[in-house]
Amino acid sequence: MIVDTSFPADLSEIKDASILANELGFDGIFAAEVKSDPFVASAVASQHAPGMDLGTKIAVAFARTPMTTAYAAHGLNELSGGRFHLGLGTQVRAHITRRFSMPWSQPTVRMREYVVAMKEIWESWRTNEPLAFKGEFYEHSLMTEYFVPETRTQSAPPVWLASVGPRLTEVAAEVADGIVLHGFWTREYMDKVMMPAIDRGLEKGGRTRDDLAITGGGFLITGATAEELAKKRELIRYQVAFYGSTPSYRPVWEAHDMGELGDRLHTLSIEKSADRWQRMTSLITDEVLDLFAVTAEPANVGTALLARHGDYADRISIPALVGDPDVWSKTIATLRAGGDRTAQ
Repeated sequence: MIVDTSFPADLSEIKDASILANELGFDGIFAAEVKSDPFVASAVASQHAPGMDLGTKIAVAFARTPMTTAYAAHGLNELSGGRFHLGLGTQVRAHITRRFSMPWSQPTVRMREYVVAMKEIWESWRTNEPLAFKGEFYEHSLMTEYFVPETRTQSAPPVWLASVGPRLTEVAAEVADGIVLHGFWTREYMDKVMMPAIDRGLEKGGRTRDDLAITGGGFLITGATAEELAKKRELIRYQVAFYGSTPSYRPVWEAHDMGELGDRLHTLSIEKSADRWQRMTSLITDEVLDLFAVTAEPANVGTALLARHGDYADRISIPALVGDPDVWSKTIATLRAGGDRTAQ
């Protein structure tokens, strides 16, 4: 299994985090689009984490056009010597229309077209063939030689899609190179809903399971002391309540016959009461929390993650880590040695 980690949110810490991740033995380091542009973080890491995979996990696709994203990803792939991976997500309507002031409609169909458009752009740059993409949402039909970037790498960056619902999962399996599973994920949902969607998408695209890299989902709860463990457990309980209030994530609850819990969380989330988040968090029992999170002491994290993800995941992402470097190096070694889905 390939073992990744993530950047800290503070851009000023990215250089040191990249160096540390490299020293600990991580295979890749990735940036989420939260408080800063994840392409900037990847550019910094490319200079301080030699040999490591790097990229976005994820960047918001619909905040940009396919051409804008194609240029950014291509440039970072060239800068890093072919180590860049482009992870994309849809976000939700409110953020796309009100934060980014971009159009929103039919996100699953739009994302499929987005990926196909980018791949056609990259192919045009590599082959010098005329660019003539025209879809339902995007048109890219002008590309003169003056604007074609230099290409030295052997291949375009892999495109991964973050998905929760079955429709986007199916699209990812059809046209993308990988799937990034969400933290709001359970193993039962994977088996009941996502793997069948993956199989449908692969069949539709005329592909095999080896054509698709899956990065494991779920949350990780760990800590060097009982106090740290308890604090992290409450933080993840809040995150489960937060994500679980999203109507589009209701299918995850439904896989456990808990659709009503998702409805209650959503109803509370739109109330104006000051204590609504505390009330929402109180609905996430320990039993529910354990569906979404792996809990383990640092020395046992590798074994615990393998038990949850080892038979389906090609990659696993664990958070930026603090504590004894030797413990985390052993965790990485355990995951790398034990995660061979083809042997299951």
